[in-house]
Amino acid sequence: MDNRNLQFFRSQIGKAIENSPSPLGNWLNGTFVDVNEGEMTLSFRVRKEMTNPVGILHGGAACAIIDDVMGMTVYALDKEFVYVTVSLTVDFLDNAREGETIFAKTKVIRNGRTLVNVECHLLNEAGKMLAKGTSNLVATRIPAG
Repeated sequence: MDNRNLQFFRSQIGKAIENSPSPLGNWLNGTFVDVNEGEMTLSFRVRKEMTNPVGILHGGAACAIIDDVMGMTVYALDKEFVYVTVSLTVDFLDNAREGETIFAKTKVIRNGRTLVNVECHLLNEAGKMLAKGTSNLVATRIPAG
């Protein structure tokens, strides 16, 4: 079976997100680094508008990155229906400052028919874990075409 979604994401490696159907994804402006079935890595530059009052990556922005990349990872599985997040747990372990590049690395843990479990690690350029997230995404009745 031909996975058009995975092929599309692979064609975007090295490119920044600009025309995503997700307005938030466009704003986050990640760049595709690596794409495989059930795994994805994107890089993000921490911009001033992504920081909190003390100048580090805002927890909400970190959660948005984690959630958005996990959603793309599930979309790349080429499922029949759209999957949406029903739970998201994030542990914040370290920080990133404005101007730093961070990486979101996802991995599908369980690829079920109605529920997909995904994990994401947010890392700095040295590979230090900044945050880790897990999510369950559930199938809707919305066709994924």
